[in-house]
Amino acid sequence: MRDCFCTINLDQEEVYRTQVVEKSLSPFFSEEFYFEIPRTFQYLSFYVYDKNVLQRDLRIGKVAIKKEDLCNHSVHLERACHGLPLINGQSCDPYATVSLVGPSRNDQKKTKVKKKTSNPQFNEIFYFEVTRSSSYTRKSQFQVEEEDIEKLEIRIDLWNNGNLVQDPGKKTNISSKTDDLGSLRLNICYTEDYVLPSEYYGPLKTLLLKSPDVQPISASSAYILGEICRDKNDAVLPLVRLLLHHDKLVPFATAVAELDLKDTQDANTIFRGNSLATRCLDEMMKIVGRHYLKVTLKPILDEICESSKSCEIDPIKLKEGDNVENNKENLRYYVDKLFSTIVKSSMSCPTVMCDIFYSLRQMATQRFPNDPHVQYSAVSSFVFLRFFAVAVVSPHTFHLRLHHPDPQTVRTLTLISKTIQTLGSWGRSVPKFLDEISSTETKVSSGTSEPVHLKEGEMYKRAQGRTRIGKKNFKKRWFCLTSRELTYHKQPGKDAIYTIPVKNILAVEKLEESSFNKKNMFQVIHTEKPLYVQANNCVEANEWIDVLCRVSRCNQNRLSSYHPSAYLNGNWLCCLETSENALGCKPCTAGVPADIQIDIDEDRETERIYSLFTLSLLKLQKMEEACGTIAVYQGPQKEPDDYSNFVIEDSVTTFKTIQQIKSVVEKLDEPHEKYRKKRSSSAKYGSK
Repeated sequence: MRDCFCTINLDQEEVYRTQVVEKSLSPFFSEEFYFEIPRTFQYLSFYVYDKNVLQRDLRIGKVAIKKEDLCNHSVHLERACHGLPLINGQSCDPYATVSLVGPSRNDQKKTKVKKKTSNPQFNEIFYFEVTRSSSYTRKSQFQVEEEDIEKLEIRIDLWNNGNLVQDPGKKTNISSKTDDLGSLRLNICYTEDYVLPSEYYGPLKTLLLKSPDVQPISASSAYILGEICRDKNDAVLPLVRLLLHHDKLVPFATAVAELDLKDTQDANTIFRGNSLATRCLDEMMKIVGRHYLKVTLKPILDEICESSKSCEIDPIKLKEGDNVENNKENLRYYVDKLFSTIVKSSMSCPTVMCDIFYSLRQMATQRFPNDPHVQYSAVSSFVFLRFFAVAVVSPHTFHLRLHHPDPQTVRTLTLISKTIQTLGSWGRSVPKFLDEISSTETKVSSGTSEPVHLKEGEMYKRAQGRTRIGKKNFKKRWFCLTSRELTYHKQPGKDAIYTIPVKNILAVEKLEESSFNKKNMFQVIHTEKPLYVQANNCVEANEWIDVLCRVSRCNQNRLSSYHPSAYLNGNWLCCLETSENALGCKPCTAGVPADIQIDIDEDRETERIYSLFTLSLLKLQKMEEACGTIAVYQGPQKEPDDYSNFVIEDSVTTFKTIQQIKSVVEKLDEPHEKYRKKRSSSAKYGSK
């Protein structure tokens, strides 16, 4: 039995790590991780590790998926050895060979032999010289054969250096057999979108933003998108972000929630399903409610995760020596503290959430006029069951904790979460709290005066001042970004060591690797000296650059040019200018000002929606045919058929909207097709 965790890697670079599953031969992680890929890559890899507290974690398995195979979901399993098999009951004398193999070369180098071990560590470095066509510059009259680097492979084999006295030169390949490797089950969704210039998206964007005004709402383009997508979640994310960006989410969510209520027969099941309305509200709360969760839950969750108090009350799960009464008292203490904080937090609830809760409450009262409790259950089903309770049980998902909690803490959080759900439905102080967060009255802390929490995480920053020996070093720091300021701290929850007001940021750009011989670096150029930061991987670096650019794009005095390298030893490494105040030698990459309230790229979201419509054209066609059938046939209700799967309240209006969708999608097809042809055609040598 092993303590296992899994990592996601772009080639050899780790971008995500799961929680540890303890004492299992078949660990199930059940985690979802969404990220944009900011660079070219060959393989998306998944490594399985055996967690080791005292020594290095041991890699015991790997699945690597070629980029071109991602769309097909086809995977191949690669060899990975956990120790080496014993030969005749004894440890072997292993060594490794490292080969660079390609169409025209087969270079092999080997390590030293390690004597009598089944777990060798070689710690040797080998260099292979490769002539890359992209970096080759002819400096002499001699021809240099250029290699296709995409066709080169590194192969590592493990060998046993047998008994040389008895059998000279004998070498036994002791790599694991294929049928001993086990398996890894993955569900992968890989998407490539080609985002065109903004002017191409005007018609589709206009059609989508009109959705809240369409009567009935089921005939709107936004609702139809949710109907025809195989997975509603695919539609919800770009749709919510786009509508939120243009202040259209509240009327749209209200309208689709009202449609849900028409089909709800029992007040006790109000908003308990997984409809387009509930998914839209879930996604909205994740986006706008992050800061609210941080100020409300984080201090108490930190206390719970950093203490080792047991709250187990199930007699079957109690450990030896556990005291049930003490555990009950621990659980009661945490629940009381957390719940009292929640019901006093109404002033921090974002205005968008309050506006939607107000609408839900009014509609529920109208739908069930004889049930006085329904006005509260309509709101509590979201704010307690789908917001606070979910954040408590998985704080890492909402960026409230950096790492996954250990199994005992997970159990504690689960018990607290279940109790919070129950209290959210029947607690005495709940109605007052629900009244406050579903009110349309303006709150002092709402709107622009309320800082929006955008991102936080651990990175390395280059020291601003000089050390005693005159050399600036890199230190690990905890970075936090809100819509007001960027700060870094020694540890999460500690006071800020340094603060940069967002209004003082002049540019955010990548930093050339050659500056400090470090990857994944970027610079925050502000009114004082540039802040040089190193992220843990390329995905994280890209996310930080993107969010910092967006939050500062409306700033006055933004720079038009910057230095892509650092100022070291009296000059800029990029242009060799000696003055530290010299103008930049490269144009800045940030473009047109964007909405700083929420970090949303509306062109990218609209492109995603276009792709979804394109992928679902067959269903859109069926829905169009269903509208024609309903409009023509006026007789009694027929048996369920193709169109019974769609919500079509007004066939004429729905048909008209589908025609508009097809029209704007066809117009967008043209520039996409031109781009694809241009991308697929091979460029001739010497062409522009």
